Amino acid sequence: MRTAADLDVQGQRVLVRCDLNVPLQDGAITDDGRIRASLPLLQDLVARGARVVVAAHLGRPKGAPDPAYSLAPVAARLGALLGQDVPLAGDVAGPSAQALVEGLRPGQVGLLENVRFEAAETSKDDAERGALADRLAALADLYVDDAFGAVHRRHASVYDVAQRLPHAAGPLVAAEVAVLERLTTDPARPYAVVLGGSKVSDKLAVIEALLPKVDRLLVGGGMCFTFLQAQGHDVGSSLLEADQVQRCAGFLETGKVVLPVDVVAAEAFSADAAHDVVPADAIPADRMGLDIGPRSVRAFTEALQGARTVFWNGPMGVFEMAPYAEGTRGVAEAVASLTGALTVVGGGDSAAAVRALGVDEARFGHISTGGGASLEALEGKSLPGLEALA
Repeated sequence: MRTAADLDVQGQRVLVRCDLNVPLQDGAITDDGRIRASLPLLQDLVARGARVVVAAHLGRPKGAPDPAYSLAPVAARLGALLGQDVPLAGDVAGPSAQALVEGLRPGQVGLLENVRFEAAETSKDDAERGALADRLAALADLYVDDAFGAVHRRHASVYDVAQRLPHAAGPLVAAEVAVLERLTTDPARPYAVVLGGSKVSDKLAVIEALLPKVDRLLVGGGMCFTFLQAQGHDVGSSLLEADQVQRCAGFLETGKVVLPVDVVAAEAFSADAAHDVVPADAIPADRMGLDIGPRSVRAFTEALQGARTVFWNGPMGVFEMAPYAEGTRGVAEAVASLTGALTVVGGGDSAAAVRALGVDEARFGHISTGGGASLEALEGKSLPGLEALA
């Protein structure tokens, strides 16, 4: 793929698709990691005299303007980080966007409103997406995709615009592709994968794809309880996908799956609920597992020793609540402490947990900005956004 560094951008209108889908609470950004990750490209384009037009999405509005999903907080934070005012268009590709672009001078950055305010952005109809892509392309001379978190989507601002403008990959996308190539093409062994999150059904395809390729698969989070049930253990009121128990039993037959040996079990899904550490094979009927326990952290840490390639996606528990954060913290520390290994944090909640729990991001080999895209790549799927950049 051609990269942004290959483009002559002086004075050019450069449409940049960024991943600025940050979490908000009461209108305030609670984790600006994705905004910070976009800075190297934007700063480079500014330094080279480009007129930078940023397109991004936030949340899942229903294809129409919704103040709750406006990019206004993002524009303010991006401006503070860039050290310049970043004006926000009142629409995606309409009169306000056109006026914003016309007013940009070389070295300035402007932000279009949430691209998902346009129903055509996520449409399954090629013509509908194409019509929006035509309007977006009219705003620019060049296109750069640096939104790895969206490259698995066949969306207008990700896939279709790249068909209409000279295009290139941004440094985030280029770095992600390089890491994925290392994970999928003869990874250094032993190769260990740590999977967490709530539902095993969300990760069935990646488990099936990875099991033949990895040496160890460590499973925590809510999804571990379906595996524990497959071992014949009662899991109390823990999250359970009964229709996936048989599939999990098949995975266990490979001998590669490592499961928790103890869990933090609580009376309710609440930080204030009574909770105790119990053996994973003795969860009380009236309790739900909300984190892996300390013996599990030690077991997972031991299972990771000597690994030369590690991919981690998904928290080990409900890390947002302090009583159930230690499992995720322990696994993060175990992965970060490995020396001489390629350690990859697979975006999404895992990356958010690293930042929320205060684990130094620099201790990991790579922190992905796209959990879903990473998983689909590891499944062997073709990613539309990358196809468009080829």
